Amino acid sequence: MNGIGGSTVERELAELGRWPDPAPPISQAERLARLARGQALMTTDALIIGAGASLRYFAGVAWNATERLVAMILPKTGAPVMICPRFEKGSLEASLAIEAPLRLWEEHESPYALCATVLSELGAGSLAIDPALAFFMFDGLRQAAPKVAMTSGAPVVDGCRMIKSPAELALMSQAKAMTLDVHRRAARILREGITASEVRRFIDQAHRALGADNGSSFCAVQFGEASAYPHGLPGDQSLKDGDLVLIDTGCQVQGYNSDITRTYVFGTPTQEQARVWEVEKKAQAAAFAAVKPGVPCEEIDAVARRVLEAEGFGPDYELPGLPHRTGHGIGLSIHEAPYLVRGDRTPLQPGMCFSNEPMIVVPGAFGVRLEDHFHVTEDGAAWFTPPQPSLEKPFG
Repeated sequence: MNGIGGSTVERELAELGRWPDPAPPISQAERLARLARGQALMTTDALIIGAGASLRYFAGVAWNATERLVAMILPKTGAPVMICPRFEKGSLEASLAIEAPLRLWEEHESPYALCATVLSELGAGSLAIDPALAFFMFDGLRQAAPKVAMTSGAPVVDGCRMIKSPAELALMSQAKAMTLDVHRRAARILREGITASEVRRFIDQAHRALGADNGSSFCAVQFGEASAYPHGLPGDQSLKDGDLVLIDTGCQVQGYNSDITRTYVFGTPTQEQARVWEVEKKAQAAAFAAVKPGVPCEEIDAVARRVLEAEGFGPDYELPGLPHRTGHGIGLSIHEAPYLVRGDRTPLQPGMCFSNEPMIVVPGAFGVRLEDHFHVTEDGAAWFTPPQPSLEKPFG
């Protein structure tokens, strides 16, 4: 058996249970250290962080952004202040993982005027803005506090979030191990005629059974020619003998993401499928081997492209070849800074985490993407999960 087919959805789900050794949550001490790190990086009098991944990072509040402003104002020195609609007070208090006073606004009141008042009380003449804050919220702040100089908070946010702590690495390791197990089981349920939507449904159920936050955070299942499109084609597909199978999926554990892609063939690979898969494997391995602290992010992308071009793909983004960057940062956001792409000269540092996915697209035929994640160490890189060993035996 090569691990492809031979099982059923029911059999695989029956074997699954909650992850036996869950990683511990982020401690309050670590969140306080994050706030202190943010203050140390600030060149303004204050920083504002809106609902979303960064608010979860600093304050533990796992809320998505809506049209109502929920935010943290962090002064250069002193304690943060939370801005929140009054009717959400109880929910915020239950979610907040740090100690911070709450400043509340009613539905008919302007939250931006409230922010301006808080900034005035703090004596803040300059404000760094969360790069993920919606423009209409930034515009509201700008009109409510016209004398406050405003600038991007990306250097502070990215400067904190791009270096992962041991606790973050543990949560990410769990998420990725869970997704790799789900991948392995998804390959086993394949049969001729199964639809992509059936496979996606199974993958979501399996992630839920293992204890992922909300099942699959995303899932792409592509058969045959659909794999030649990095994000697939609309409509449902049915699996045929000889189809190349590309599955890209992930989950979250306490907000931290996995994102793994496996590519294999349902049946016997053609000579061309095998050749392209081997080149993809070679490019992924070369990118991993090039990782060292101090190396610019863009160099990892360049290394992968040099391998591909030597094998007749490209150059640059031309097809057949690699149509996108080699990798992205990952953490509380599935795609976050920095990026393994030309122009990103950020030096690699221990604790940075990236995908490694130099996909090869052959238009009109198929695509091969092997995506695994690594974190930068003091002397190179370490995989979170083992890469795919071969085309014929995708899980060893």
